[in-house]
Amino acid sequence: MITAGIDVGSTTTKAVVVADGLWCGDALAPTGINNRASAEESLEKALAKAQISSGQVNRIVTTGYGRANIPFADKQVTEITCHGRGAHSLVPGLRTVVDVGGQDSKVICLDSRGRVVDFVMNDKCAAGTGRFLEVMARALESDLIDMVAQARRGTGQVPISSTCTVFAESEVISHLASGKPKDEIIRGLFEAVVNRLEGMALRLNVQPEIAMTGGVALNAAVVEILSRVLGRAVHVPEKAQLVGAYGAALIAAEK
Repeated sequence: MITAGIDVGSTTTKAVVVADGLWCGDALAPTGINNRASAEESLEKALAKAQISSGQVNRIVTTGYGRANIPFADKQVTEITCHGRGAHSLVPGLRTVVDVGGQDSKVICLDSRGRVVDFVMNDKCAAGTGRFLEVMARALESDLIDMVAQARRGTGQVPISSTCTVFAESEVISHLASGKPKDEIIRGLFEAVVNRLEGMALRLNVQPEIAMTGGVALNAAVVEILSRVLGRAVHVPEKAQLVGAYGAALIAAEK
């Protein structure tokens, strides 16, 4: 059986193609104002990579922010369920998923079979998400890749007290104007992101093994800080940004 999962996120649309349980193709495309066009583009690229034609696909499941806007899908499933299913398949013994995307973050608890038993979600403010870090990168005249290296070089940190993205940006600009080292400001920003995730995790009975998914999982410095704060190793699956789409494809096969 050949299935596809499409994760229509707030900033990026991801597609994964699975054939008989094996991940065989994937692609990403920017999520524009037309969710259907973004989904079609990412799916077409994933199918081309897998050398599979659209007519061979038995079932498609969509997830994410724009999952209901894809008329050619057979089913829509929440991203919480899909990230749990995908991550559990990739990380043996996984019980907790920390998913940080463009505009929201989630902590998801799973049972031994990968089913969601509890979760907490921050979707009312961009603080602690990929969008938050993008805004801060612009304020610092840096990019996200350089910020990781700079945070690791910092010997200390400049605390960022604001939980609002707008106020935090003003705080960063003020620190720069007062001559605070950029490395330490960036370290403080990453610590602030993790502090929000820790607060969410404390509301749940977080158990190892723990994995991080979503675009921010590609930020090695944030993952290192999160591991330290939680007192446990945080695993990052390969292609962590595509885990939700992979979970959707697996669920499509189960249906």
